[in-house]
Amino acid sequence: MISLHRPLSQLLGACRRRKRRVEVSLETATGFHCRTFCSTSSETEPLEIHKKKVLLWFSHRPQEEKQFGGHFSPETMDVDPLILERRAEERAGPLSSPLQTVSSPSVTVEQLFEPTDAWSDGRGLNVLLYGAVGTGKSTLVRKVVGDWCIGKTLNQFKLLVPFSCEDLGSQSKVASLRDLVSRKYLHLRQHPLLSGTGTQAKDVLFVFNGMEKMNLDFRIGASELCSDPNEPLPADVLMVNLLRKYLLPEASILVTTRQSALDSIPQKYVSRYAQISGFTDPERQRAYFSSRLLQGSAARSPGSHCLVELLYLNLQRESQLGAACFLPSYCWLTCATLHLLHFTDTEAPVRTLTGLYTSFLRLNFGGEVLGTGAGTNVPIQERNASLMLYVVRTVGKLAFDGVTNRRTAFSEKELEQWIGGETKTNEELRQLAMFRTDVLDFFLAPVVESDVYLAEEAVGKGKRRYVFAVPAMQEYLAALYVVLGENKSALEKLTSQVSAAIGQASEDVNKVFDVISIFIPRRVFAVFNILKLFPKLYEKISSHNKGSIAKTMASELFRTEDSYNEDVLDQVEQSLLGVHGPRPKQRSEDQPFELYPIFMGGLLHYGNRVLLQQLGCSIQSNTVAQITQALRKYLVREINKPQPPEELMDLLVLLYEFQNPRVTAEVLASIRAIKLPNIRMTPLKCFVLSSVLACTPASYHLEEMDLSSCLLDLNMLEMLRPAFRHTHRLNLQSNSFGPESCVILRDLLLDPVSSITSLQLCDNPLLESGACALLEALPENQSLTHLSLMHTGLGDRAALELAQRLQQHAALLELNVAYNNIGDNAALALVDACREHPSIHTVHLYLNPLSDVGKQSLYVRGVPKSQGGRRVKVLASVTEGTDISEDWHPILSVIRKNASSWDRQRVKEQLKVFLRDLDWGRQQQQNFWKRLHFRRVEKGVRKTLQQLEKEAPPP
Repeated sequence: MISLHRPLSQLLGACRRRKRRVEVSLETATGFHCRTFCSTSSETEPLEIHKKKVLLWFSHRPQEEKQFGGHFSPETMDVDPLILERRAEERAGPLSSPLQTVSSPSVTVEQLFEPTDAWSDGRGLNVLLYGAVGTGKSTLVRKVVGDWCIGKTLNQFKLLVPFSCEDLGSQSKVASLRDLVSRKYLHLRQHPLLSGTGTQAKDVLFVFNGMEKMNLDFRIGASELCSDPNEPLPADVLMVNLLRKYLLPEASILVTTRQSALDSIPQKYVSRYAQISGFTDPERQRAYFSSRLLQGSAARSPGSHCLVELLYLNLQRESQLGAACFLPSYCWLTCATLHLLHFTDTEAPVRTLTGLYTSFLRLNFGGEVLGTGAGTNVPIQERNASLMLYVVRTVGKLAFDGVTNRRTAFSEKELEQWIGGETKTNEELRQLAMFRTDVLDFFLAPVVESDVYLAEEAVGKGKRRYVFAVPAMQEYLAALYVVLGENKSALEKLTSQVSAAIGQASEDVNKVFDVISIFIPRRVFAVFNILKLFPKLYEKISSHNKGSIAKTMASELFRTEDSYNEDVLDQVEQSLLGVHGPRPKQRSEDQPFELYPIFMGGLLHYGNRVLLQQLGCSIQSNTVAQITQALRKYLVREINKPQPPEELMDLLVLLYEFQNPRVTAEVLASIRAIKLPNIRMTPLKCFVLSSVLACTPASYHLEEMDLSSCLLDLNMLEMLRPAFRHTHRLNLQSNSFGPESCVILRDLLLDPVSSITSLQLCDNPLLESGACALLEALPENQSLTHLSLMHTGLGDRAALELAQRLQQHAALLELNVAYNNIGDNAALALVDACREHPSIHTVHLYLNPLSDVGKQSLYVRGVPKSQGGRRVKVLASVTEGTDISEDWHPILSVIRKNASSWDRQRVKEQLKVFLRDLDWGRQQQQNFWKRLHFRRVEKGVRKTLQQLEKEAPPP
């Protein structure tokens, strides 16, 4: 404490010493001199905080992006679309069409902010970047902001302030520019770069994304002038003054908007126009696909690179997909669909095709609205109508008409008829023009010349034809149009209006009735109860309509004329990867729309209804209940009929998309066999099958599951393991199971829940090691009765191992080890073990390298020694000693059925051995009729041999 009674010189000295101690303490604590700290930290620290926080905010991606797996890196997964600088007179011209060669050079966002002659007098640049829906404006802004935060671009600006025009347009309170910035970026409160003093604002770049969501008015009478960053004004007025260069004239501005809003900013306030043109070349599209399909777990898949190459080949052919992928949004949908089809993971959240398309529309149209008077055939009562609902009532109606009439191409006249054909007011025409400019091209694209069928149809009629950019989008929008109840009949529309009017009148009358009924008996007013009849009548008609929707779903799913097409998942894949090889000469005019009913079922799922609610498309719960109740009845009735494998697979996909475990269990309760032979199984199809069967109770079991020739591998087998627990007879022949797969099958047989009685593993390269691993389950498994290991690469060691373990498994009845590498000694040991087994009655050993003596010995070993002994049927050839085997016909049938996939040379050698056996046996027979029977069997063997030689491929 400094005493006031001391001399002045001492007081001053004490103050100086106190000041030096304070400065020393600050230097010791912070490592900076006080004056240095105050001059640098006050300016640079908020900017660094701003970069870190903005980078963090803009790194947050929608939930849909997480499906690609791995760490999401914008630097590797975002591909810049093509940007073309336009002159002012070109700004309202047509957008670059898909597959069109671009003559003008492309520019980068950084090049757009290079000084110009007209804007070099101390004023910042105003760059207007425009493009249609789906061209990648928001993604580009996100990437530009992120690159600025890490110092990769636009380094001439010390401060970048991004704004969403959707957020600004929703603000009702007035605020100054500095308050508007600090409200969103608190760390920039009172920053000197935004003070408006001097020329500091030249280091500032404002980014306004989505200008079409704001009503900017540049008239002096509507938007007052303001040059003070501290003056409170509405957000749109502040934006107008920034673009006028009246407020912070040195600052630069980047505005993104759709083409329909280009004239919202007068030309004199725009220094540069730039058009974002999407991906106009296959190389840019290929870079996008590689960045997303070769990420995370997909990158480790051996088929991912092949997938990208097939996709690239389809794009190079100038296919309809290439025209769709002109928009980066459809590139995203293509990648997401292929990721769903090929890289489905059991540990990832459940994803459906319907959910994928619903999320896709939410990403592109979430929060989008139209003003009053939108041109639809149904009056819009709300002040701001959902843009997605407008799409459903126009484009969806067109899609529904195409599905109903089995057409995918539409003329310009049909577009005019279905989309805004009944508009009347100027406001409706204006909004329709905006819709056509910004949104219509998002869904529809002209037919490309490489599509031979549609191009010939267009030339023949002399008119330009349009198709949906992605074929599945037509079926999705048609399904949404139906489920939303937009295809109401005239009676239902009239009944709805009458019901609403009379229902309101009934409420008013009831209020009066409640008052006066105190004084007058109620029976006098019984007539008024008739009014209540009309709402119930409408409810009955509406319920009948929901039943017709369910009937349509079932009938479309089981169309007999589409029975032998590929299943819907293969159709989706072919639309993306193309069909390689010769094209069919004729094309069916009746187009199959098998995704249409599946999408209708998927749209009833609660998760999709939540997303649609965000888009302004509400599906009521009572509507879902009515459709579900009727659909369950139709599915149970149809599923009892024999279905081709493709149709059965479509039904499983529908149940999976529906995501209703109770309905799924009730439908599957009537199914006793799932036969999907020759269906090309993928990870998604395996996941669908397992997920659907997981809805059934523990007591549910299938009599048979046939997955033969389905191209199953080890990973798919692991995914299907839960589904196999519900099966008694499991057929897995002609797949790609190796020795590693036998470990999974062994664990399946050891599972106490499993009740497999028959296991067929023919034509799988199990080899001896795999077979030995599988046989480890025999001692503990007591349910298996039939085991088929034909043509699995077994040898003598596996046969001897099987012979040793047979006595530990008492339930086995039949064993098939035909067409392996089993010799005489191992075969004899195996037959001896089967003869001692209490229940085995048949052993298949044909097509093994057995000698004549060995086959005779096997036949003798199978005959019981005693009178009451049990005979074991040994099928080693078409003969049994000197007699014809009673199973000669099944043996030849198996050979004919599998000869195309087996080693032809070895099969022909075995058939020649059969001929020698038949010749020897015929010579031993004295009976004329038996000799004749030998001749007949020999004729069948020769016919099979000739067929193999005839079908042999050229060398």
